[in-house]
Amino acid sequence: MGNVVVSEFVTLDGVFEDPGGAEGAGGWAFRFERGPEGDRFKLDEVMDADVLLLGRKTYEGFAAAWPGRTDDAGFADKMNSMRKVVVSTTIGEPAWENTTVVRDDVAGAVRALRAEPGGNVLVAGSGSLVQALLGEGLVDELSLMVFPVLQGRGRRLFEDGAAPASLELVSTRQTGEVAILTFRPASS
Repeated sequence: MGNVVVSEFVTLDGVFEDPGGAEGAGGWAFRFERGPEGDRFKLDEVMDADVLLLGRKTYEGFAAAWPGRTDDAGFADKMNSMRKVVVSTTIGEPAWENTTVVRDDVAGAVRALRAEPGGNVLVAGSGSLVQALLGEGLVDELSLMVFPVLQGRGRRLFEDGAAPASLELVSTRQTGEVAILTFRPASS
């Protein structure tokens, strides 16, 4: 398969929790214009992926939001039809189409996904999963859509000591009011 691509919405102070306001405390991401180029970036990201890899909380939010949605660009169709892998020890039988559950040996399961032919493995949200993948050296690309807001509170993508040792910035661009920063693990 292709690369493991982590894509996150984050604030200037590193908060990634509740960007759309699903849990009632957030909603910060949709107060800002990301422009057509930002929308295209998100569409391309999904279209380049064959698997959506998620932690339980993000999966449950997506599974509640995406089924039944449609759009002219095909984003919703791709989200609903693509293969989904949810990492959880507590989730029951997943209801969202094309979903499998990984309950143990997450690193082994991700290595197996990477070995399959096909497109990228896309990870969104899923902070604990992202931190575990970074710790195992299983993230090939990290894209941060940085929004011009300070939350001051909330879960941060890189909690104490969770940041990878070294990343290389490979691209930056501004789209509307948002900056997109793309990193890869630094070569040793």
